[in-house]
Amino acid sequence: MKKLFSLLLASAFTISMASAQTATDLHKKHYNLDSEGLAIKGYDPVSYFTVQKAQEGKKDITLTAEGITYRFATTQDRDLFKANPAKYQPQYGGWCAYAMGATGEKVDIDPGTFKLLDGKLYLFYNKFFNNTKKTWDKDEANLKRKADANWDKIIK
Repeated sequence: MKKLFSLLLASAFTISMASAQTATDLHKKHYNLDSEGLAIKGYDPVSYFTVQKAQEGKKDITLTAEGITYRFATTQDRDLFKANPAKYQPQYGGWCAYAMGATGEKVDIDPGTFKLLDGKLYLFYNKFFNNTKKTWDKDEANLKRKADANWDKIIK
C-alpha cells in the first residue's frame, strides 16, 4: 500500500511539473518579449495601475514569473506584482490590443500608449502617425470581444 501511495504521489508531482513547464513554455512562445525574455520593453507593469502612467523599470529591480522577466520602478511595485501577477500582466501577452482584435496578429507596442479597462492593462501600437488606441476607443466593445477570441486561439 505504501508503494502504491508513493507511486501515485510521484506521478501527480511529475504531471504537475510537466504542466508548469508547459505553461512557462507557452508564455515564452506567445508573449511579446525581447531576446532576454523581458516583457513590456522593460516598463513597470504595476505603475500603470498605481500612478496611471508608463514608467521604465530599473535593471536591478526585476522578477521572473512564468518564464517572463518584468522590471519595476520600485521594490514596492515588484512586491505588489509578486503577490498577484495576473492582476498586472498586460492582456494578449503584451501585444497590441487593437491588432489582436482587428486581425488577430501579434503587433509590437509602444509601452507609453495604454488603457486600463475593468482592472486590466491593454497596450497599443503607436508609431508613424498610427495610434491604434484611438481606433480601439471608437469600437472598443467589438474589438475587445474579437481580441479575446483571437488570443484564446493563439494560446490554446
